[in-house]
Amino acid sequence: MIPREIVDRIFDAARVEEVIGEFVSLKKTGANYKGLSPFNNERTPSFVVSPSKNIWKDFSSGKGGNAVTFLMEHESLSFPEALRYLAKKYGIEIPEAEEMSAEDQAAANERESLMLINTFAQEFFTDQLHHTDEGKSIGLSYLKERGFDGKTIEKFNLGYCPSAGDAFSKAALAKGYRLEYLEKLGLTRQRNDQPFDFFKGRIIFPIQSISGRVLGFGARTMQRDSKVAKYFNSPESEIYHKSKVLYGIFQARAEIAKADNCYLVEGYTDVTALNQAGITNVVASSGTALTPDQVRLIRRYTPNVTILFDGDSAGIKASFRGIDLILAEGMNVKVLLLPDGHDPDSFSRERSYTEIKQYFEHQSQDFVVFKAGVLMQDAVNDPLRKAAAVKDIVQSIALIPDHITRSVYIQACSTRLDIEEIALKNELNKLLRKDARKKLQVGEDVVPETEAKAPRQTLAPASGTAPQERELMRLLLTYGNEEINVPLPGGEEAEKVEVTLPVCDVIIGELETDGLQFENFRYQRIFNEYCEFREREELPSNDWFMRHEDPHISQLAVDLVSQPYELSAMWEERFHIYTTTEDKRLMHSVMDGIYTFKLRRVMQLITKTEEEMKNATPETDIMQLLERKKRLDTVKMKLAEFSGSTIL
Repeated sequence: MIPREIVDRIFDAARVEEVIGEFVSLKKTGANYKGLSPFNNERTPSFVVSPSKNIWKDFSSGKGGNAVTFLMEHESLSFPEALRYLAKKYGIEIPEAEEMSAEDQAAANERESLMLINTFAQEFFTDQLHHTDEGKSIGLSYLKERGFDGKTIEKFNLGYCPSAGDAFSKAALAKGYRLEYLEKLGLTRQRNDQPFDFFKGRIIFPIQSISGRVLGFGARTMQRDSKVAKYFNSPESEIYHKSKVLYGIFQARAEIAKADNCYLVEGYTDVTALNQAGITNVVASSGTALTPDQVRLIRRYTPNVTILFDGDSAGIKASFRGIDLILAEGMNVKVLLLPDGHDPDSFSRERSYTEIKQYFEHQSQDFVVFKAGVLMQDAVNDPLRKAAAVKDIVQSIALIPDHITRSVYIQACSTRLDIEEIALKNELNKLLRKDARKKLQVGEDVVPETEAKAPRQTLAPASGTAPQERELMRLLLTYGNEEINVPLPGGEEAEKVEVTLPVCDVIIGELETDGLQFENFRYQRIFNEYCEFREREELPSNDWFMRHEDPHISQLAVDLVSQPYELSAMWEERFHIYTTTEDKRLMHSVMDGIYTFKLRRVMQLITKTEEEMKNATPETDIMQLLERKKRLDTVKMKLAEFSGSTIL
């Protein structure tokens, strides 16, 4: 249990834009930041971060919250785990009442157990590399021969698994980690009921999530035997899905956003070698074919990708499908062809940073143009192969979502391929129509949406008070601590006396006077907590409910105070158009919210009374019901007058 004062310190220290900025590329728009949703596949940014409120809201998925809830949603952490993550980030020490044993930790939660084991494994392998004779003589010497210095080795937490066969497995089991979990992660296997290390005698490359948690491992053999697989990789597990991970993304994410470009390579050593040379905005697909999830992971930080090729024509053509995936996501793709006989590792080791940078900048070329050159080179003097190549190129252009970009490529290809533009356009339109028919058959939208829509909320029937309750709760959470001048009842108009009160006192007083409660139990819970604060003569902090330990309450609070748009100061500064915002007419907004809520409740009572009158029996006191309805009608008209509502 983390003490409440420590929780408050963590919330106070955590800046939501800093935390989320590690996972999502954010751009400042007015007082807020915007980016692409990490929870939905969208092309128009609808993910908003408000530093002033210290909250975020994803208008495409409907999710929202504070820094803690973001980590819970995005990294699948529990509330305490998210707090510990932030405490570590901001240097806040969390006192532990009693240290849990490794056995207890492993039993607490399978997913977290797997994460704990991977962390232990990474630390074990790193220690073996630096502090054992075998690790230093075999692993460390190999890495230094490849040109990696201590800084790069430490940056990527490289390690070594001893060749003894079971050194790691013995150490993990001795710490209390379960053999079942070691096997699930692919770290340990069994032969004749004896556990052994799957990565024995190999250099270890930890594969990390965006937040730096170890998800799996790549392992390179130190043997020269061609029959031995050069690389072993962790199997798929509950925490590791290779199609959703990019090697080096944790180290590169900030540099990718800063450079507004991502270099994409194939292997682990390609990433580490380029980093050693000073090129830090680079990630690897780890030898697997590029997947849509990996493409979207890059797109969080930049729409620009440069793919490095080593000159192998068969490999280049095989990669075209993966590049088409990037185009389909609306991203800009360039290709960088390295000199013959070089891969990113060897190329970077033979050149200075300046030479590498200049080569990358000058030799990068647009993918569609590059693809046209490669395919047409193979189709020289062969009309059928040329026709097939043209269709292949147009298929790639058809994947691009933006029609203007498609038109520009059609024009460029017409010139390069020496084919009439109208012919290319006809082929393009044929492909687009074919794709549209497919989507219609499976019920998809023919025209891609610019923004994913949040699920529709089912509201209470018109006879309920859901909209009025929501508005009143929004006012309470947004302005509860603000003070307004409220006229005291009684006296002549000229002698009206005003009293200054917090908005929360006005709302609480009005509702308690009439004995009214919220039908929504979470609204009522927030209202009750506010009342408890006022009984202690305290006011909750502005973000108290947005940082509430109950995620349902914090999510609700964020939903209520978040607005998809905000009025730009430009209206006044540049155009001298002056508007009256809600905070400038707060007393009116608050009283209108209260009276509208009360009015709806009175109308509910009138409806109920009318039903009772319809079903009246001789024993029923009909006069009493008529008198009640008359009083309610009077109250209704008075409230309607106060709130400015028209009653039909």
